[in-house]
Amino acid sequence: MTPFAGFKSLSRVLCLGAHSDDIEIGAGGTILRLLAENPAVQIKWVVFSGGGTPREVEARASAKAFVAATPASPSSGSGDASGGTTVHSFIDTLFLTQHVQIKTAFNELKAFNPDLILTHSADDRHQDHRLVNELTWNAFRNHQILEYEIPKWDGDLQRPNVYVPISPEQLDKKIELLMKHFPTQAGKHWFDAETFRSLPRLRGLESNTRYAEAFVARKLVI
Repeated sequence: MTPFAGFKSLSRVLCLGAHSDDIEIGAGGTILRLLAENPAVQIKWVVFSGGGTPREVEARASAKAFVAATPASPSSGSGDASGGTTVHSFIDTLFLTQHVQIKTAFNELKAFNPDLILTHSADDRHQDHRLVNELTWNAFRNHQILEYEIPKWDGDLQRPNVYVPISPEQLDKKIELLMKHFPTQAGKHWFDAETFRSLPRLRGLESNTRYAEAFVARKLVI
């Protein structure tokens, strides 16, 4: 496994989400911090559902905005994340029936050869999220993987062992971009600024900081 030597050492980061807002909810603040510390990093953004729907428009606009939120980023104004954005059209909640096709999509990602992968948690109760996690570990056998968490009805938050402190400004920007770029989710009772601020505050308490995003690293080589 490639050793992890901190954000400044990274060249390529692969961000994986089953749905169009997953990456941003689970790791948006971390991505903003990573880009602030290492503006030359390439970030490849892959969403596995929503292609050809308004959710694809949201995903692409959000990926662009998160990368462009860091002024020094090489992608600022380019219209896309530096490693590219892919939005697949696999059917939401039915990933298990499309296992072979999704696995093929994962195999095509190997050429990117990321230094760090941000993906769903293995303990997430959403079946689409779990399959993305399973195939991440199946496809990438020599890569550093961090599993992010998403607050939701299931009550399946993980017991993290990696914490990434983020500044109040980075959290504010994450929330601002989430609320701006996902209008299809605006009517859901959980999709609000209070939700997105509460979990980073709790993880900040656990890590003796103000705000943090938390991850599970099943294997960590330094």
